[in-house]
Amino acid sequence: MKAFTSPARWFAGIDADAAALLIAAAADVAVILDPEGIVRDRAFQSESFALEFADNDHWVGKPWRDTVTVESRNKIDEMLRDLHGGSLRNGRQVNYPAVRGDDIPILFSVAPVGQTKQTIAFGRDLRAFATLQQRVVEVQQSFERDYSRIRHIETRYRILFQMAPEPVFIAELGNQKIVEANPAARQLPGPKGKIIGLNLQNLVEKSSLPALETLLTGVRNNGRADDISLRLAGGGGEMLATAFLFRQGNAKLLLLRLSHPAQSNDQIPGLSESREKMLKLIERVPDGFVVTNHDGIIIAANESFLELTQLRNEAQAQGRNLDQWLGRPGVDLAVLLNNLREFGTVRLFATVIRDEFEAESEVEVSAGTVLNAGEPCYGFSIRGISRRVRQPETAQRSFPKSLEQIIELIGRVSLKDLVREATDVIERLSIEAALSMTGNNRASAAEVLGVSRQSLYVKMRRHGLIDAETISIE
Repeated sequence: MKAFTSPARWFAGIDADAAALLIAAAADVAVILDPEGIVRDRAFQSESFALEFADNDHWVGKPWRDTVTVESRNKIDEMLRDLHGGSLRNGRQVNYPAVRGDDIPILFSVAPVGQTKQTIAFGRDLRAFATLQQRVVEVQQSFERDYSRIRHIETRYRILFQMAPEPVFIAELGNQKIVEANPAARQLPGPKGKIIGLNLQNLVEKSSLPALETLLTGVRNNGRADDISLRLAGGGGEMLATAFLFRQGNAKLLLLRLSHPAQSNDQIPGLSESREKMLKLIERVPDGFVVTNHDGIIIAANESFLELTQLRNEAQAQGRNLDQWLGRPGVDLAVLLNNLREFGTVRLFATVIRDEFEAESEVEVSAGTVLNAGEPCYGFSIRGISRRVRQPETAQRSFPKSLEQIIELIGRVSLKDLVREATDVIERLSIEAALSMTGNNRASAAEVLGVSRQSLYVKMRRHGLIDAETISIE
């Protein structure tokens, strides 16, 4: 501890009261001890701070070590022993029991008082520091958890990368140099020896260089490029390349996946002739047909669906969610999937389909469920109804006649309109029931319904139960 150089000069005129004020102001809590370590007096910086200590009114006359928690008593003994031995060390943290909540941590320093053999213990409240320490520990633990989670994710994806049966390359987009390749990629014929560091152009024949450049241009412009046919060098044959752009720090990297061209339906082994005909029919029907997994991710789509959505090929639809084109995002497909999971089929669900240019057209969707290797898959038949001939609208509004017709409107009109339609149906059915109960006596029917005769006539006229001439006559 660095002391004042001339304390006698500056503190000569300070009396006991002034010294007590200075001590109370300098410490959050101060304790005066006799040579045996018995508390003779104490002071707190504020009354509210004093009220936080349990049993602080009974400190005077008790050993100082008995006022703190059990684990802090040895620290009190060590501070007093060092003080009597003439060695003043840095402060020690002790804990006091609180009136409520956690213990109160206090950092104490002790000093002798002149020739009186008494001791003053100066204490500083460490709760703010302890809270800060706790936050630092929590942040550190959070970093450790995030690091562990990222490390596990990296391990899983590296295992997938190594075990993928299809050749996968990672290359720099700028200079097209390969920085990583999985075992399947290293087994490709062509460049022998070390494949890391080679240019992507070394993987393909010269005739496929324009196609490779097209793929790279698509990745630069759109972030991905779908199946582009490349002929591999060294007699590797023709393969389809799919590329994705991703960032690693400031670097732009390219993930290139090679796959063999899919077999046509005619080449699928073990497929019966009738099933072959059915698959060919689905490919050529005028209605859109889509097969998805249980989450709505598209597995296959026919030409009519591609025409409805203005997609160039089936590969553009595969791997994407049907929700991107069908109905209200997050609503219509969720309704269809929930019904398929519960009932297995959906019939004539009215909605809209959007193409790649955000143009909408009305469609009806029917769907069914089939198991594929124990996992449910869903088939959606999408029929366009925009060109369907509609009945001309009349001046008089046509109301639904039953609640079943109201249910059919769900998904076609807004909730506000649906509630209004339901209200009209209930009102009409109530009027008809009242008329039936009263033998078509309108005065009695008005009394049963709790409305005036004139109000009943207006409602009957609105629902088409009587005409205007009848009202004027009556």
